[in-house]
Amino acid sequence: MKDAESQRKAIETLKANKVRWVHSAFIDIRGLMQDMVIPASEYVEGSAFTSGIGFDGSSVRGFKTIEESDMIFMPDPNTLAIIPWASGENQKSSIILGDVFESYGSKEPSEVDPRGYVAARAVKAAQEMGFTSFFAPELEFFIFSSIDPTKLTWDLWVSPKGGEGDSWGAPRVVPQSPETSTGSYTLRPKEAYYRPPPEDTTIEYRNEVASVLEDYFGLKIEKHHHEVATSGQIEIDFRFGPLIETADSALYYKFVAKNVAKKYGLIATFMPKPVYLDNASGMHVHASLWKGKENVMYDENDEYAELSQTGRYFIGGLLEHARALTAVCCPTVSSYKRLVPGFEAPIYIMWSRRNRSALVRIPLYYKGPQYSSHKRCEYRGVDPSCNPYLAFSCLLMAGLDGVKKKIDPGDPVDEDVYKLSAERRRALGIKELPTTLKEALDEMKSNEIIHRTLGSHIFDAFIEYKTNDWNQYCLYVTPWEIMKYLDY
Repeated sequence: MKDAESQRKAIETLKANKVRWVHSAFIDIRGLMQDMVIPASEYVEGSAFTSGIGFDGSSVRGFKTIEESDMIFMPDPNTLAIIPWASGENQKSSIILGDVFESYGSKEPSEVDPRGYVAARAVKAAQEMGFTSFFAPELEFFIFSSIDPTKLTWDLWVSPKGGEGDSWGAPRVVPQSPETSTGSYTLRPKEAYYRPPPEDTTIEYRNEVASVLEDYFGLKIEKHHHEVATSGQIEIDFRFGPLIETADSALYYKFVAKNVAKKYGLIATFMPKPVYLDNASGMHVHASLWKGKENVMYDENDEYAELSQTGRYFIGGLLEHARALTAVCCPTVSSYKRLVPGFEAPIYIMWSRRNRSALVRIPLYYKGPQYSSHKRCEYRGVDPSCNPYLAFSCLLMAGLDGVKKKIDPGDPVDEDVYKLSAERRRALGIKELPTTLKEALDEMKSNEIIHRTLGSHIFDAFIEYKTNDWNQYCLYVTPWEIMKYLDY
């Protein structure tokens, strides 16, 4: 139960804004928001803050079986936010996040809960080692003006080899983006990065999403811009924070992005690879370790990247567990159509400074002790389809395992690894990330750190659910197969 002062402030906010409805939200193992709309009176005058709200856990992916379905949602008053697009006397609404408890007087979050159980335990594990962790994700996503999965377009002019060899394309669903709509400029494939208006037609949308996140949800926006892919791919970056608060922010980020898109007649999607032969959406995650006010990843005397030995061990843990981490950080079939050569996505397990072909990168914009708070590592093998509570927790625990066991990350590779020959990569000992969801799940199954981080319930439920995804995908006969093999 959260402290009384936070509850008092939340109740005053509800009263002052004359809120009628409270979206009471939590997250399932997939990372999708689950939402119950509760009268605000249950928070202001009732027992929502003190006793929680009951719900059916058997209807939530990865939670409970039908014979033990009763669960309790316990709201966190610190997460309360007013929803600005819900106006009018009968529509004025807010949203609040919280933890999931077992029913019948349970005093601790349930083992099914990514936020209150997995993330809270990871934070506690870091604290027991004397550390506080901070995270900052870079969520990329697409906005489309329309997409109809029932209609296919035949691409005769594109090829995975750029027109060489087999110069046919394939039937595919073609999303319509603001950049491909009538009356706008045509942005060439993979050339839309940092484009200004009028070529970039997403600016008003981005401004509104960023403003809502700052003004109503408490995020501090650092910058936003058009991303590399032509079809309405964008990124809005917000300031780093503690693990749970940052995962909360990522959840709100998606909520706001999707709802503001609807207002503009658009569709926002965090699917990693919705567009064939253009860049996909990643979610690079920046992480740092602190002791009090000291960033323990910083070392002024390190000539390579002002990176401490603790920072190197943390990276060593990330690289050691990278193949298993991929199942949690890149958890969809679509994720592995991003992790391919030629589209700026990480494939090879190595680290470096500045180098965006590395799985783990040390940003190197500034130098000197006045910038010690900026020192962190950037793990690039994550995409926005992940559950942020699970992903951040597994990244933290993998890094801490490196610190605890003093895992050497090996020498950094300051070359474009995409251009290295297979022989050169073997000589440098560079391994590869899994290339399919099944391969990643197989790696996850035998990883003790991931098991310990998620707990047995979520570990087993996650593997079962994602294995079912993979099996469904393998059974489906795609239009590409019909085109490729019908004449055999």
